[in-house]
Amino acid sequence: MSDMPRKAVSRTARLAALPLSFAGRATLGLGKRLGGRPAEEVAAELQAQTAEQLFATLGKLKGGAMKFGQAMSVFESALPEDVAGPYRAALTKLQESAPAMPTRTVHAVLAADLGEDWADGFRSFSDQPSAAASIGQVHRAVWKDGRDVAVKIQYPGAGDALLSDLSQLSRVARMLGPLIPGVDIKPLIAELRERVTEELDYGLEAESQQLHAREFAGDADIVVPRVVAQSGRVLVTEWLEGKPLSQVVSDGTRAERDRAGQLLARFLFAGPSRTGLLHADPHPGNFRLVKTGRTAASWKLGVLDFGTVDRLPGGLPRTIGTSLRLALAGDAGAVYDLLRQENFVRPGISLDPDAVLDYLLPIIEPTRAEQFTFSRPWMRTQAARIADPRSPAYNLGKQLNLPPSYLLIHRVTLSTIGVLCQLGATVRLHEELLRWLPGFAGPGNEPKTGPEAGPEPGPGPEAD
Repeated sequence: MSDMPRKAVSRTARLAALPLSFAGRATLGLGKRLGGRPAEEVAAELQAQTAEQLFATLGKLKGGAMKFGQAMSVFESALPEDVAGPYRAALTKLQESAPAMPTRTVHAVLAADLGEDWADGFRSFSDQPSAAASIGQVHRAVWKDGRDVAVKIQYPGAGDALLSDLSQLSRVARMLGPLIPGVDIKPLIAELRERVTEELDYGLEAESQQLHAREFAGDADIVVPRVVAQSGRVLVTEWLEGKPLSQVVSDGTRAERDRAGQLLARFLFAGPSRTGLLHADPHPGNFRLVKTGRTAASWKLGVLDFGTVDRLPGGLPRTIGTSLRLALAGDAGAVYDLLRQENFVRPGISLDPDAVLDYLLPIIEPTRAEQFTFSRPWMRTQAARIADPRSPAYNLGKQLNLPPSYLLIHRVTLSTIGVLCQLGATVRLHEELLRWLPGFAGPGNEPKTGPEAGPEPGPGPEAD
């Protein structure tokens, strides 16, 4: 294996070649169709080849390229099924794997940041990485006190690679956009750029993870590994066993899918309420289903990677819960007034309140029912409705604004919904909103925030 490609010219050339390859492949496909091969067969072949090249390139480059691929992967359920198949396999590979750093590089980083005697801190250390992410990879080890630990090591040159990749990807965003209908790629890339500095700081990540670990210690439903040590580009945390959510997506039982989906929704809303932080990287590689007992009700959701968070001292904004409650009640005028106050409707723009409500109701359908089954067909329907220029929803959506303070919340919520649709989970979302989302239950029924919110009631772990 070679080191992470760091030269801007080399990385830019690889990314810039993608649109040219896509165009060349389309031309070749046209030739094959003219030669008599069925259009469906040619299209499937081209989609598989395109998926393989795109995500192989992103995985090899790591950095911002892989970060973008991971962010995109949660929207796979929005793709039409005939297109989604080839991409699904490539995206799953990307979520938890990438070419490894050479052992010499790993040891050099450990020596630089933990000291030349770094090995004395471990009873054992595996040079073979157990997982790879956009800016680092994870090695399994045994800490000097006997605890199994995960050692996260940042790739040398990760910062420069992130910025270079995201700059280049923004230039080809128009070409990549059609991969995910209904998702504007350019703002997604811009938002990822804004988070670069924070994600590179393992000290900040350690603080965020330790805060969650303390708050959820002993929780019946959520488990967060404690931080063991941190220095420079190295972060050591307790090891967490469990079934990766990407595996639950690919081959999970109905019980696994539903339990994972329920707890993922719970963490999305309970996390900000209890810690003042929103975990902002909800792709399946960052979660584990931890089976602590025999029954599904005793299984927990393990949460990893706190490199990107949104700081929300009062929990999620009350506007979200209030507008959801008013929309479900059919109060179009009140919803419109609230959206205008928060600048979702810009000054000078005039919209029909009933049309705005009609735009919102299909999207918020999961919040109405006692329980809702998320699915790829439902997600595809929503994406097509918003992305189709012939749809009234498309034209109205283009006139709405997303205030900067809501950008990350919007992406995390949309990404989480994407994962729930990949899981095909049946979730009691209304129940979670009533307990955790400010404004949703109405005046006099506000959820508590901060540590005083306490753990979510639930059955205790059962003996194995």
